Amino acid sequence: MSLTRRQVTSAALAALPLGATAAGPARAGARRPRTLYLAGDSTAAQKYSDAAPETGWGMALPFFLHGDRPVANHAVNGRSSKSFVDEGRLDAVLAALRPGDFLLVQFAHNDEKTTDPTRYTEPWTTYQDYLRLYIAGARAKGARPVLATPVERRRFDAEGNAVPTHGEYPAAMRALAAQERVALLDLQALSLALWQGLGVEETKTYFNWTGSEQDNTHFNPPGAIAVARLVARELLRSRVLGPRDVVRLHDEIPTSWITWPEPLS
Repeated sequence: MSLTRRQVTSAALAALPLGATAAGPARAGARRPRTLYLAGDSTAAQKYSDAAPETGWGMALPFFLHGDRPVANHAVNGRSSKSFVDEGRLDAVLAALRPGDFLLVQFAHNDEKTTDPTRYTEPWTTYQDYLRLYIAGARAKGARPVLATPVERRRFDAEGNAVPTHGEYPAAMRALAAQERVALLDLQALSLALWQGLGVEETKTYFNWTGSEQDNTHFNPPGAIAVARLVARELLRSRVLGPRDVVRLHDEIPTSWITWPEPLS
């Protein structure tokens, strides 16, 4: 069942901080970094040493942003736009958001799980409805919502053409972004073009292909860096960030910069 407009509005109102209207002005001269919060799935998430060399593109995004634009990566393996909300993860992000921050949202990989009612959403109804919760919640906190279409998987047809894998979800997000006047990073189209340019064999060096695994969804360090570069370029193109906010867009980023911390206990 689709979420009602009342549910969306209630979620936005609930996100307002207590006493917001009574809060005093910030200390004169103080500058707080404007943080970019990331809500998404395993393609963007932080990975740990037990998953190496698998790498989420959110791990590489800080390499392309100025130091006063920190990234708070809340993306989690296996989550959809729905399950991220239902598990209270969006509430946790909204509680941390401050005016001037950004909320970058990328979902669809797990929204597509038609056999899993805890994650599945329908592109033109519940998927858009859940995304509205992120948009409304961010705006209620004085933060800027940003939507990103899902990065593409590695899939080619017999003729060597990169094949889209996300069905109607990217189109549904594009339509919602236009309707809600939200900045859109079209990672689906950009990553599909990137995989097409690299070709069947070269793309294997961007995905998590190891001696024991052939993973065409998740990235290794070169792939995560390449996708993070697309994200940074789109943040600049869409004027979410300015020229002074992004760095190294044309530089080679050493894969040694990627590190995997020990798993959380």
